[in-house]
Amino acid sequence: MASLPEGALMQRAAAGLAYAVVGHLRGRGLGGAYGKRIVLLVGSGDNGGDALYAGALLARRGARVEAWLLSDRAHAGGVAALKAAGGTVSSDVFSTSSTTGAFDVVVDGIVGIGGKPGLRPDAERALALLPGIPVVSVDTPSGVCVDTGEVDGAHVTADLTVTFGTHKPCHLLDPAASACGTVQLVDIGLRLPRPAIESLEAADVADLVPRPAPDGHKYSRGVVGLRVGSATYPGAALLAVSGANTGLAGMVRYVGTASEWVKRHNPEVVGDGQAQAWVVGSGSADGANSALAFARASGVPLVIDADSLRALNGPLGVPAILTPHAGELAALIREDRGEIEARPLHYARLAAKRFDAVVLLKGRRTTIASPDPGTPVRVNTTGTSWLATAGSGDVLGGLIGSLLAAGLAPIDAASAGAWLHGAAASLASAGGPVTASGVAAAIPAVIRSLPAVSPLRN
Repeated sequence: MASLPEGALMQRAAAGLAYAVVGHLRGRGLGGAYGKRIVLLVGSGDNGGDALYAGALLARRGARVEAWLLSDRAHAGGVAALKAAGGTVSSDVFSTSSTTGAFDVVVDGIVGIGGKPGLRPDAERALALLPGIPVVSVDTPSGVCVDTGEVDGAHVTADLTVTFGTHKPCHLLDPAASACGTVQLVDIGLRLPRPAIESLEAADVADLVPRPAPDGHKYSRGVVGLRVGSATYPGAALLAVSGANTGLAGMVRYVGTASEWVKRHNPEVVGDGQAQAWVVGSGSADGANSALAFARASGVPLVIDADSLRALNGPLGVPAILTPHAGELAALIREDRGEIEARPLHYARLAAKRFDAVVLLKGRRTTIASPDPGTPVRVNTTGTSWLATAGSGDVLGGLIGSLLAAGLAPIDAASAGAWLHGAAASLASAGGPVTASGVAAAIPAVIRSLPAVSPLRN
């Protein structure tokens, strides 16, 4: 990087941003840049410079570009470039007529990745002058917390966020991720350190999914046991078993009051015996504590969901994956649900440390934290809003249990399971409603669609 000419990275970022703005305009059926009216909201950081240089490129393509300077320390080279390309610059936007008009797009270059959460009053005022106009944010929507995904005060809500080098935590973690719109990544040649937050892609999941050895058998592929369901919630047992019984483990065991139902719908499922992993809690009602106690005494890894979460008061002494939604985690750690939804990264990490377990905090962007502080937190981005349906969590628990029994480490079982579950929901939904049973049925098809396993896989 030291050999790059000064300003080269900014020029690369500006070029990527300009192309993204053109693509956004075309995507809205407006054609290219020629004749379009574009306003840049420019702060003092480098992303303000990115916006100005991108504005210069767009002006050269025939766009009418105005820059509203919200700081007296705007990037001087960018300002000069925009003026030279025929753009206009205003440093007193609230007293000029240029603050009104039919703009086609707003480019948000107010605050960069080093900025604090929230917006200054002048930025809020500028945005208020531009209601309803699509926004393209530079790197991140101004005003969100980049490193945690939290929001505190006013912030930009973008239609498109153009980021450089790599995704930032706020692009993955809610609630900030909800403000990013579509995120477009531009490679500008950065050398990147190991991330604190990561998100699996299809190739990563393909490398994690257990595949039978040529000489494998049902026991070598792993046996997953489930102690779930109750007389009150027999359907939870069926759904959890359907998530486990997708062929990822060699055998599925079920122990509980819904045995006849389970075997009628899944004749290959067997009864009690040894297992390499147990799933407990889904729909267990009054039997949740005893199910957890039995599974814990077996000494094998556990997936703990729903009712069995209430029995926890500290580390379990065995590898475990906890799968709460925000309400369940709130009850478990005695916090306000709204606080957990506002700070999922913080609370997933806190719970993972407190219970010495992997914590999979369900949500639009499921957050998966390891008790090992050196392990990156994983955020799952697959899925659809139609997945918010009764029983989908039961399917997820069973699916994760089968991956755990097949030999995956808890962090990998949880994150690969969340990815497959979300991808199966999208496949089954096809843009419309989906049921938990439909999600389970789609899991084998998703696995078949994964890319070929990397030759570098250990």
